[in-house]
This record gives sequence, C-alpha cells and structure tokens, in this order.
Amino acid sequence: MLGMETLLNTDACTMPTAERPLRLAEFDALFTTAVGSVERRGADVRMHLFGTGGLLARVRDLTARETSCCSFFAFTVDGTDHDVTLDISVPPARQEVLDALAERAQELSA
Repeated sequence: MLGMETLLNTDACTMPTAERPLRLAEFDALFTTAVGSVERRGADVRMHLFGTGGLLARVRDLTARETSCCSFFAFTVDGTDHDVTLDISVPPARQEVLDALAERAQELSA
C-alpha cells in the first residue's frame, strides 16, 4: 500500500516502533468500514465517515491517542454517532505523513 513506510517510520512519532503497526491497523479498520469520502482541502484533508452508533466516540478516541504520540497532527472531529467529519492538518514539514494517510484512506475505502 502507498505510504506504508512513511506512516510506520516517521521520526516525529514517539510511539514505540513495535506498536506502530497496531495503531495503523486501527486506522485501517476505520478507513475500511467507515470512510465515505476523502477530500483534499489545500494542504489539509477532510474525511467523511459513516457508521453505526459509537462512531463519534471511536474517532475521537483514536485521534486523541494518535495526537499523544504524533503531536504534529491536528484533528478536528465533528458530527454524530453515525455521521462524522474528520479534518486533519499537519505542519508543512510533515505533509508527506498526511498525504500517505489520505492515500491509504482512499485506497481502503474504495
């Protein structure tokens, strides 16, 4: 998959390397089951997610845990338990990580 090495090996992440594939699997599961669309908004990305009850809490939990180890991510989560908008931005120096994440979401949600 596109960007796998970028996502797993970014030097700005404080998560132990051995745990990174597990986190990526959590994002993969979310992308596969809930992402309806991925939009590029300049340098930022907006994802629309749809799912069953608890989706909002699931997205908030995952993005909060991701921010705790990759503080360069800025996530804005809004919506309901069935319809969530996720906006993601990063500093210019980390654009390749966001691009890889967006590409992965597009691939897995197709």
